[in-house]
Amino acid sequence: MSYFVSKLLAGSLLIIASVPANADPFHGLFNGYGKVMEEGKVSHSVDIDNDTLLLNRNDGFYTSGLRYTQTRMLKGDDQETVTFGWRFGQELYTASDIKLPPELIGPPNHPYAGWLFGGLFKETRRADGTHAKIGIDIGCLGHCAGGEWTQTQFHRVLNQPLPRGWSKQVKNELGMVLYGEVAPVQWALHPSVDVTPSINARFGNIFTDIGASLLTRAGQLRVVPDQSRVHAYLRMDIHSVAYNATLQGGYFSKNNPHTMDPKRVVGEAEAGFAWNYGPYAAKMAIVRRSNEIKDLPSSIGAQNYLHLQFAYTP
Repeated sequence: MSYFVSKLLAGSLLIIASVPANADPFHGLFNGYGKVMEEGKVSHSVDIDNDTLLLNRNDGFYTSGLRYTQTRMLKGDDQETVTFGWRFGQELYTASDIKLPPELIGPPNHPYAGWLFGGLFKETRRADGTHAKIGIDIGCLGHCAGGEWTQTQFHRVLNQPLPRGWSKQVKNELGMVLYGEVAPVQWALHPSVDVTPSINARFGNIFTDIGASLLTRAGQLRVVPDQSRVHAYLRMDIHSVAYNATLQGGYFSKNNPHTMDPKRVVGEAEAGFAWNYGPYAAKMAIVRRSNEIKDLPSSIGAQNYLHLQFAYTP
């Protein structure tokens, strides 16, 4: 791999290894699996990312994401909650305007790309608000991800312009991404306000990056049985990018229609509301992501999209 990728991986492992042992996501990966699967509470959630829901008729860059997640979680005697889960999802990336014909799609525009994946993960959350997570996704980049069919059918339902450039999407490649996140501390500024910093990293032939996030929540944070709760939140994230196959093509693929170099530093902000009542939960937020393409002006490459999440825990 490239020198930059190798250095970023080394930095990721060094940062995660520096976290105290009780927050290490690699410690005892499968500890408690059998008990959680047998006694844990099941939860289902669906996440939707889409810029069309913001009435953006150009519809470009990271244009759609859909994920279904099922988890089983079990709270121990020490108030530590252990969760094992699996997820299945699809992400779609297009040129800046899906109405552009194939012959007009090229540098410095975003290549068309679809990423279809499924994976497993483990997460540990503690009473003090700290958490750790580790997981693996395996999937397919390119035509095999079914991006053209998904976007075309979705736009027909919404009576939106149909995409024209999927014939120039990146080549097929099987992919694997290892990822982890650690939040070693949570600051409770008030009974209704808390702040949680975290570090995260991904490594694989589809995505390799490392980042830091800061999550601020304000509102009804304490769980009260049979009572509806609402809180606002703001997540700020910055990450350093070593490899992004949706821009550069798969690490091992050749003869892509066109590829682009990523910007090495990308920022993201998410502001929204979360609601819980009994077994039901929902989130709605607007996400602002900075330009991801090195040779594209930031005024053009930055984008907004809507993030929705619906969850049910019977």
